[in-house]
Amino acid sequence: MKGLLIVFYVIVQIVIGLYLSRKIKNEADYFVGGRRVSFFLVSFSLFATWFGAETCLGSSGAVYENGLSGSRADPFGFSLCLFLMGFLLAARLRRKNYLTLADFIKDRYGRLAERLVVWVMIPSSIIWGAAQLRAFGQILSVSTALPLDLMICFSALLVITYTVLGGLLGDIYTDLVQGLIVVFSLVVLAVVVLTRIPDLQSIIQQMPADRWKILGVGESLWERIDRWAVPVLGSLVVQEAISRFLAARNPKEAVRACHTAGGIYFFTGLIPLFLGFIGPWLLPGLADREQFLVVLSHQYLPGILAVIFLGALISAILSTVDSILLACAALFSHNFLLPILGIKKEKTKVLVGRGAVIATGLIALIIALSGNRIYDLVLLAAAFGTAGVLVITLFGLYSRLNSQKAALLTLAGGLVLTPVFQLVLKLKAPFLLSVLSCVVIFILVAGLSGKKLPGFDSSP
Repeated sequence: MKGLLIVFYVIVQIVIGLYLSRKIKNEADYFVGGRRVSFFLVSFSLFATWFGAETCLGSSGAVYENGLSGSRADPFGFSLCLFLMGFLLAARLRRKNYLTLADFIKDRYGRLAERLVVWVMIPSSIIWGAAQLRAFGQILSVSTALPLDLMICFSALLVITYTVLGGLLGDIYTDLVQGLIVVFSLVVLAVVVLTRIPDLQSIIQQMPADRWKILGVGESLWERIDRWAVPVLGSLVVQEAISRFLAARNPKEAVRACHTAGGIYFFTGLIPLFLGFIGPWLLPGLADREQFLVVLSHQYLPGILAVIFLGALISAILSTVDSILLACAALFSHNFLLPILGIKKEKTKVLVGRGAVIATGLIALIIALSGNRIYDLVLLAAAFGTAGVLVITLFGLYSRLNSQKAALLTLAGGLVLTPVFQLVLKLKAPFLLSVLSCVVIFILVAGLSGKKLPGFDSSP
């Protein structure tokens, strides 16, 4: 049954990509869906892109072990990030008809800053995509009893194929399918579990007081702020999400889509959080907390529903990986390669973009096949340069205190400071300190330059 489900799922993804490939005529069609994607599709695609397998497995496992304090990022932090994305970025960036965030950086700070931001943003995304490919391969390997490396290669081939064919439109429609499967599976699991619990009220009443605390016990104020800053601010300027609202039909729908996606994310994310919260009473003494939701589904769901839940995990992974591949390809081809090559023909631009998707996917595959070291790479990826990109983006949108030199030094600072603070100095709040340091760098350098740019004009 599992094998048939996977084969059917693969066929559906490829068919969607093939069908939508006929609608791609130019670079804007390929990378932002021609800027004609409906509000509903943009909303659900943003949700599906954000709602990865780690949301289901990681957050439920963390709450299982630590109570509410284990899950500040999911769903609270990341849903808040989507709301802020709508308030701060969506309308202003969509109104200028950009293809990528790097387009805005070029307009505000020049070509050199554009190229630097490309190489700051791409590595962490590729590494994170590799981790998702490895997770997908592990699920397939367990389900089919085939070798892990073979299944990782199959996973990469699948995602690369339908992303190359369909571009952002293909990703968005497959995101819709994948997102619906995720929501349906989690709702069914929650309903089945609740109907089989004899006395939920008694479980809640017996809950230790520490499990209700949303702030970690023994954490300093700086640590608490940092734990919130990483999901809320650290994910605000990722191309994977920005490309979705840039595909909206107009700025108003871009804003509404971000807010709607944040709402869907929040309420859907409450399900694994709730199940993890009562988890010690459902599955006491579980050794591997991240397997909590998988074990729970096997014990509580009948055969066909357990298979559908497996499909939900696959869906959550695919919706993240396809977004990463397309985002990296857009940054590399549109903001780096095409300007160097001087290509003007739209068909050639699309061809180069598709080649960039293949190259990005192959690099992610190589990293995914590298073995257990991927965990260390993901830790590094999480700290890779986001602080600098965040600071120059917000200053560029909302301040006249800008200069190219300030942008370049801030990007360099964000690239270096977070890994140093986190991995070398092992400070308690590495990301927050990096953001504050980047703010200081930007203000000092821009102030000393004595140059002010006109306020950002977001009018058509």
